[in-house]
Amino acid sequence: MENTAGNNMPFSSDRSAKSDTPLQKAASGAHGAVESIAGKINEAADNAKPTIERVVAKAHEAVDKAAGAAAPAADWIAAKAKNLDETQRKLVDDTCHFVAEHPIKSIVIALGAGVLISRLLR
Repeated sequence: MENTAGNNMPFSSDRSAKSDTPLQKAASGAHGAVESIAGKINEAADNAKPTIERVVAKAHEAVDKAAGAAAPAADWIAAKAKNLDETQRKLVDDTCHFVAEHPIKSIVIALGAGVLISRLLR
């Protein structure tokens, strides 16, 4: 198949013409350069693949180590949170019992704490 871009500039895949025109020579040179660059890019990609695979393996290894180190810390925090929750419930229960057993004393303590806080905030 032959395309023409004007009367004197045929673009053809047929290389049997008697003499190459400057445009054909330039196109052929550009085509060769593109093929050469594409080959070098493919070669570079093939050479980089093992390096990329090593980096990915190291990254997975680092993530696994971080997860392994974080798991005991997460367990410790969960245990401390449970202890803190139990301590909070005990403190609230003890306070409720104290207020129920000593209502007047509780009011005096609350009033004293309010006066002290108001003086500190001035």
